[in-house]
Amino acid sequence: MAEMEIDVRGETCPVPLVECRKALKKASPGDLVIIKGTHPASKKEIPMACEVMGLEILGIEDKEKGKEWEIKIRR
Repeated sequence: MAEMEIDVRGETCPVPLVECRKALKKASPGDLVIIKGTHPASKKEIPMACEVMGLEILGIEDKEKGKEWEIKIRR
């Protein structure tokens, strides 16, 4: 079981979602993908996209007083 970290801080839509999808395609079932970002819309879009793909969201965490976020997804 591997862990993959994707840093899309400073990127705006659709880059975080595109990078997230790429990482999830590369990941093996059971892998943990952690996405770190700053774009508020992506914080909502990524979990919605993961639900559509049938993936488990392990957590959405605010960092840096809400300026950054981190989403953990199980492939």
